[in-house]
Amino acid sequence: MKITINNGRTVYNYYKKMKRIIFFWALVCVLQACNSNSGNSGRYAGQGEMEWNIFRGDESLSGYTDIRLPESPVLLWTYKSEKRTDSSPIIHKGITYWSDSRGRILGVDMDGKLIFDYDLQTAVNATPMIFESTLYVGRIDGVMTAISLEKKDTLWTYETMGQVSASPNRVNFKGHRAIVFGSYDNFLYCVDAKTGDVINSFESGYYLNGAVALHKQHAIFGGCDAWLRIINCETGVSTDSLLLEAYIPASPAIMGDYCYVGDYSGNIYELQLDKGIIINQKKIMESSGENGSFNSVPAVASKAVYFLSDDRHLYSIDRKEGTVTWKYMLKGNPGESSPVVCKDKVLVCTRTGIISIIDINNGELVWEYDTGEQITGSPAVVKGRFMILSAKGALFCFGKIQ
Repeated sequence: MKITINNGRTVYNYYKKMKRIIFFWALVCVLQACNSNSGNSGRYAGQGEMEWNIFRGDESLSGYTDIRLPESPVLLWTYKSEKRTDSSPIIHKGITYWSDSRGRILGVDMDGKLIFDYDLQTAVNATPMIFESTLYVGRIDGVMTAISLEKKDTLWTYETMGQVSASPNRVNFKGHRAIVFGSYDNFLYCVDAKTGDVINSFESGYYLNGAVALHKQHAIFGGCDAWLRIINCETGVSTDSLLLEAYIPASPAIMGDYCYVGDYSGNIYELQLDKGIIINQKKIMESSGENGSFNSVPAVASKAVYFLSDDRHLYSIDRKEGTVTWKYMLKGNPGESSPVVCKDKVLVCTRTGIISIIDINNGELVWEYDTGEQITGSPAVVKGRFMILSAKGALFCFGKIQ
């Protein structure tokens, strides 16, 4: 039925035009959501201009941020704790936190002043993680601990039957805010972030040494039994698995629906994921006598994935073509530190203490600094600065002099 108004235009035509406008904006929103999910650009949930509050910067362990590194950075200050650590630094509200091997959790502000100090009084190897003003850290005695940053007090503990050596991750599903982590007792645990009550657990075939990567509500991790496993965090049930050619020494990294992982023999795999299922898989780098094994977590950008090899090279592999676009020889053994992609640069540390910034377009060195100390942790990056933690517990803050 057509209804007319006084000026002769019709309500019918009016609503027809409004329907087109609404459809157009809905289409724009869908396209924006697709871009966000594809991982082509933008920060992840764990990131912000002054936030790097989880290992590798986000829940997918991508090692990517769209924050640019400062031009010609200089050492602004160094804080020396004098205690050894296996931790990487994390940053929350402008405060850099880490754990030392004796169980102290330290927090240093952007001026290099110690403002947080909490002693767990037990050995810790893991990198902490912060979720809504609560710091979570695993301990060698097998306990996951939740610490209030405001009250500087333990909120809860959850005990496993083996040591917890890797950083926990975080996931949301159906009203639950949960913490996901593995233990040397061969179990993956999903516990309530607020109460520490177990939601579910999954028994794997071997002990869990590395951090798990998250793809939506699915945890993905590898082990020394060479299996890559995918677990639904809500149900604790395995949704898929893949046997690689050698054991998996480091965590996988995810961008969008694509997961990248290396095995100890030197193979690099790309997996396409959908609802916890591997729908496509391929090797994008074959093991050979030329490339070594991969012991660090890869870093993933929109066009390329970056791997540190124990043959002392940083490899850039084109994600679309599956070919090596360039490789850069580092000065010294890379060790366990993992690269970070900062928009158009790659930030790399070596066990020998050298920090390098490399252009992603051509693989050329842009900047280099020798700390003189062993580095095993990964960098943390915020706007205008980046933090490097040495194995001796020295925190190096680099940036631009204002």
